[in-house]
Amino acid sequence: MPVSVTMPRLGESVTEGTVTRWLKQEGERVEADEPLLEVSTDKVDTEIPSPAAGVLTRIVVGEDETAEVGSELAVIAGEGEDAGSAAPAPAQQAAAEPEPAAPVTPSTEKPVEEEAPAPTSTTGAGGAEGTSVKLPALGESVTEGTVTRWLKQVGDEVEADEPLVEVSTDKVDTEIPSPAAGTLLEIRVGEDETADVGAVLAVIGAPGSAPAAAPEPEKPAPAPAPAQAPAPKVETAPAPEVSGESYATPAPAAETKQPAPAAPPAPAAPAPVAVESNGAGDAGYVTPLVRKLAAEKGVDLSTLTGTGVGGRIRKQDVIDAAEKAAAAKAAPAPAAQAERAAAPVEKAAAKAEPSPLRGRTEKLTRIRATIARRMVESLQVSAQLTTVVEVDVTKIANLRNKAKAAFQAKHGVKLTFLPFFALATVEALQQHPVVNSSIDVEAGTVTYHGAEHLGVAVDAPKGLVVPVIKDAGDLNLGGLAKRIADVAERTRNNKIGPDELGGGTFTLTNTGSRGALFDTPIINQPQVGILGLGAVVKRPVIVNDPDLGEIIAPRSMVYLALSYDHRIVDGADAARFLGTLKERLEGGHFEADLGL
Repeated sequence: MPVSVTMPRLGESVTEGTVTRWLKQEGERVEADEPLLEVSTDKVDTEIPSPAAGVLTRIVVGEDETAEVGSELAVIAGEGEDAGSAAPAPAQQAAAEPEPAAPVTPSTEKPVEEEAPAPTSTTGAGGAEGTSVKLPALGESVTEGTVTRWLKQVGDEVEADEPLVEVSTDKVDTEIPSPAAGTLLEIRVGEDETADVGAVLAVIGAPGSAPAAAPEPEKPAPAPAPAQAPAPKVETAPAPEVSGESYATPAPAAETKQPAPAAPPAPAAPAPVAVESNGAGDAGYVTPLVRKLAAEKGVDLSTLTGTGVGGRIRKQDVIDAAEKAAAAKAAPAPAAQAERAAAPVEKAAAKAEPSPLRGRTEKLTRIRATIARRMVESLQVSAQLTTVVEVDVTKIANLRNKAKAAFQAKHGVKLTFLPFFALATVEALQQHPVVNSSIDVEAGTVTYHGAEHLGVAVDAPKGLVVPVIKDAGDLNLGGLAKRIADVAERTRNNKIGPDELGGGTFTLTNTGSRGALFDTPIINQPQVGILGLGAVVKRPVIVNDPDLGEIIAPRSMVYLALSYDHRIVDGADAARFLGTLKERLEGGHFEADLGL
């Protein structure tokens, strides 16, 4: 009996989700609990597993389409049902087409007979029949994508659904799986080349098939028969061009193909990146993935000589340049330069290069658009005010220094200041429930929560995400430290579950981890409070000594900024909450939690 695949509830208050990618196509076999599709919501991006084993006979909701929770996404037929008739029909139809090089992008809204989910038959450059690998739709309004890396080379064997190629668009960087098992006969779109949605990227033949003699087209133009220059980045020969030696000398690219012996040692030239510019960094197209990587590694794209087609800068170019710059900085100065003054070198190394994002216009990611909308909504629906206090955490700093080695050995995580702040916060929330509440103006009610579900803001690659530690008030210092480290790691690696991103009653945001003294954080609705943790810094402070009276001494100080909803939390309530928090932290009585 056919089984319906429905949109699950992916978090509290989530009513819909967007299909970002189908991991299986119509006519393909799927096992129970095998990942079937990827879904994105305002809170999480996750995979939906198959509810049963069988054949995917019909896709109801296509990629980049939105469906409500509980609605049907696809249909899976069991063994012996009509699944067999759904898959062959498209292949037979595609085989009869005289011009397969200009395929029409499959639309999941058409009947099964017209969608051609099965691999399309095409002819490679060497005349061999094979299965075409097409560029799928990778986002709403996305019409093209750039190949950033081929994970397989011509002649390699590839399995069905095995990652084949990495593609970058304005919205997503993703892997395209192989539609069939066999041999990669031909690559039609080289690395750093751009193709339209639906264009043929490569051709896969039967297992053991001989690859095409030479891939002819250079670009993935949607024309019926591309016949331009070969895509050199998919052959074995150009491999030396992206090695570290290619940046050891400003010689022409042809020389970089020779072995390394003739190359002189890396010069101790300008620290940023010692490469010759050909202007490609300014004029050529650079993928979002390359720009992001360059920004992270501090590489100035305008100084790079790209090894891609037409001089385009590839991801490997940025990696090699960053490694070369790091090696040049770490290596001792040559004897000929030993007399050079150190001051000018340090000054050159400290020069800050402009970000490659300057002057660019890019599309907002879904999560960034969601953050923007919610931040504005939060300011519109609540009356927000921030109160700041200064706390002396010298005792905690001393305890931490004594116990951090044993703590890490026992719990497996580093002992930072954050668990101390989290423990003191949940204890203060238990004494001041008005800060751990939510208000419903229309109903005229306020709910004082019976548990402390602590949200912890995480700076993830895709944007700010706030996983929630449920029942944080039931955890001790070690438990909080492990839970915080766990949810932060899984959030950054996109492994956090949707149920862990909702239901918070109060939030911590550690802006001090980036050196900020304090800020005025915006409340995460429908909560009524959020605590910003500033940087812990040492500075001279006047303290009262029992024997010496007032003296100036170095102390570890931190600012705590509480933003609260003034509709339900008064200034006096906020001050009392912060007073309790300050007293707990300055007392520093955490020896029992640390085993001291």
